[in-house]
Amino acid sequence: MLNDSAMTRFLMAWGLSGDVAVLATTVVHAAILVHFFAAAPLVLIWLERKVAGRLQDRLGPTRVGGRFGWLQGAADGIKLVQKEDLAPAAADSVLFRMAPYIVFIGSFGAFIALPWSDGWTAMELDAGLFFILAIMSVEVIGVIFAGYASGSKWSLLGGMREAAQVVSYEVPMALCCLLPVMLAGTVNIMEIGRMQSGWVWNWFVLHDPFCLIGFFVYFTVATASVKRAPFDLAEAESELVAGFHTEYSGIRWSYFFMAEYASMFAVSGLATVCFLGGWHLGVPVLEWLGLAGNPAWWAVAISGVIGFALFAAKSLSLVFVQMWIRWSLPRLRIDQVMTTCLKYLLPISCVLLVGLAAWPLVIYAATNALQPGRGRTTLIGPALGERSAPARTSAESAGVTPTIAERVEVRR
Repeated sequence: MLNDSAMTRFLMAWGLSGDVAVLATTVVHAAILVHFFAAAPLVLIWLERKVAGRLQDRLGPTRVGGRFGWLQGAADGIKLVQKEDLAPAAADSVLFRMAPYIVFIGSFGAFIALPWSDGWTAMELDAGLFFILAIMSVEVIGVIFAGYASGSKWSLLGGMREAAQVVSYEVPMALCCLLPVMLAGTVNIMEIGRMQSGWVWNWFVLHDPFCLIGFFVYFTVATASVKRAPFDLAEAESELVAGFHTEYSGIRWSYFFMAEYASMFAVSGLATVCFLGGWHLGVPVLEWLGLAGNPAWWAVAISGVIGFALFAAKSLSLVFVQMWIRWSLPRLRIDQVMTTCLKYLLPISCVLLVGLAAWPLVIYAATNALQPGRGRTTLIGPALGERSAPARTSAESAGVTPTIAERVEVRR
């Protein structure tokens, strides 16, 4: 039901026209994503306060919402809504008020193509992986607007730092995302996740040493791209008061942090799908239970819920690691941040890309030398070609883009 074509088919079966069904599907998916986008930061705020407290040998929130302070995120949200929304007299009023919404859209857009389970995505795009990377890069435009329009030198310096940092770290991040693309032969992120089904050695992170190293490089650059410590130079309070959002207060200030926490989950979800098996456990439990490939609605629902739980657990684990790193390592200087990217992470990611391209050839040559005529391109498990995406429709193969109704009919 959460897949765009599945919900469209369901609504069309009840007598709605194709255009109305697509519009209704869009509204439903947008509502789900907006509610998740608004609710997830409440949980992550509480989690970060608890993680910070434990690492600093204290309890963290304990007063709001019971013994463990479950409602601390909601209390913070209510407090921010009640604060006065101010704009400096020297600020560019239009850009100043527009910037938080641009940041919000950049983070929110990533969830449009992010798969939560097999078929559970708002919109399954053929170039879903690059769409996520492209839409998340829009966030830096809002940060630059916020720094420039605030009329403050601290904000301007924070915005310029953000521009330099994010533009630099996007390059090795995209190169690391090319590793699973090379393995899968597609930029459809849903197909990348499906190819990692079965046993844990089918996960791309364990496919070869280049993907294993690439996962850690990706996680490092992803942490920097979402402005998390030790890479949070755009809002370094020890140097720039509060960086690009120094002049913001109330609800507009909260939009920046809602976008930050949502981006943390988005890049963690992307790492989960590209490297950590996506919504798969690593053990073919669904096959043993007879749920995999079962067309019955209850089997599809149970498989989707299990996949969603596994995807969320993996992604939240990576978010926890980002929080752990923030409260464990000191902040780097801006020159150290740029040196880390341009002098180390960028060359490493290029070497990984070339190494992965040569890896199947090396494995085939070695195995063919040991057993002539029986060369392999993988050390463990079947060849990736046996788990590749299904063939495209004849219209797509001919270069003709099918209409929405034709796509619905093909997937039916």
